[in-house]
Amino acid sequence: MESGYVTTPFGRRPMSLGMLASQQLAETIEPGMKRSKWKLFRAICEARPALGVTDRALTVLDALLTFYPDDEISEEKGLIVFPSNAQLSLRARGMTPATLRRHLAVLVEAGLILRKDSPNGKRYARRDRAGAIGEAFGFSVAPLLARAVEIENLAAQAIAERELLRATKERLTVCRRDISKLVSAAIDEAVPGDWEQMTMMFRDLVARIPRVGGVEELATLLDEMELLRDEAVNLLERHIKREKIDANESQIERHKQNSNPDSTYELEPSFDTKQGEKAGTTNDGMAEPSDEQRLKPPRPYARPGGKMPSAANPIAGHSLKSFPLGLVLQACPAILDYGPGGTIGNWRDLMSAAVVVRSMLGVSPSAYEDACAGMGPENAATVIACILERGGHINSPGGYLRDLTRRTERGEFAIGPMLMALVRANGGTKRHAG
Repeated sequence: MESGYVTTPFGRRPMSLGMLASQQLAETIEPGMKRSKWKLFRAICEARPALGVTDRALTVLDALLTFYPDDEISEEKGLIVFPSNAQLSLRARGMTPATLRRHLAVLVEAGLILRKDSPNGKRYARRDRAGAIGEAFGFSVAPLLARAVEIENLAAQAIAERELLRATKERLTVCRRDISKLVSAAIDEAVPGDWEQMTMMFRDLVARIPRVGGVEELATLLDEMELLRDEAVNLLERHIKREKIDANESQIERHKQNSNPDSTYELEPSFDTKQGEKAGTTNDGMAEPSDEQRLKPPRPYARPGGKMPSAANPIAGHSLKSFPLGLVLQACPAILDYGPGGTIGNWRDLMSAAVVVRSMLGVSPSAYEDACAGMGPENAATVIACILERGGHINSPGGYLRDLTRRTERGEFAIGPMLMALVRANGGTKRHAG
């Protein structure tokens, strides 16, 4: 600051601890520190909500900065501006004196400027014979320089939050469009699935989108919409795979019938025997695989436990996409207690917890093995967590899991709506995983 002592306001304006703190802060400016006044003003405009100033107060600050003689604010060039109310009013777009005083008080209260009042309350400067300013009375912009780093950080944070909000809104718009068109395509192509329920859930989500919403509220809706979109994509992809497999089998059958119509042998005996052995054997003589072995992701063209996809279930080896682990734990927080050390930090922990819960619920190893083969290990563990969360509502967990597995293989069951229903039932509360 220009002086090393405390200055008090002129007239009836009271002194406050905030004013004293601002004066002390203004005395902590680092030597040689400089800032462009207009770049700093733009940063203040970005950080306006965090600084607690109004747009009209910023108009007054803009007018004050026009009286600073240089583009860079520094201690060497002085920190006091001393315009009269008439001059300040003209540069503040004709603001009335009463309004001007009110917004000057807002700037002082926000700690952006300081008053350095003269004995009679007037604003002026004393100059030496060379014309240099010796002492000035008016408004000090020292707090701007002292808080420059803080203001710049607040501005950067405000910009980042604004960009995040913009990106979230864009993703939400794209996700809405995707779901609408995917569901319409599925209905037009008569793809198996509960598309009516999915349409109702989609309309419910759209109705919950606020006209003016924050990032957290929109991000929650985006998570639910992306879950619904993933579910629609899962069902459509499984339908496409099924159609490709059916088309390939039909083509192979026609090839067998047309390749050699005069031959009396369809297959050589030795080849027929090998085919039967490959389709029927299940590692005879070996011990039954453990639960952990059953949870390993299926190898290419093989089901867990060594079983190959059968003709009745041609898509058994194709796993569905799994949902985000955080979403699963938000929907099913009860499973956390069964993870290693009472926490779940990754999918391996969740699958280990599912093995424990599977045994506790009385689900047979074969039922869980079939679920892993039909849904994929991650989704099978997710369904076990959902069954645990629903508790006493399910009389036979093992039978229920087998039914869901069969419905999944027929493209009639979707995990997403079950998870979303549990998320809403739990009120959106989250327990932290490990």
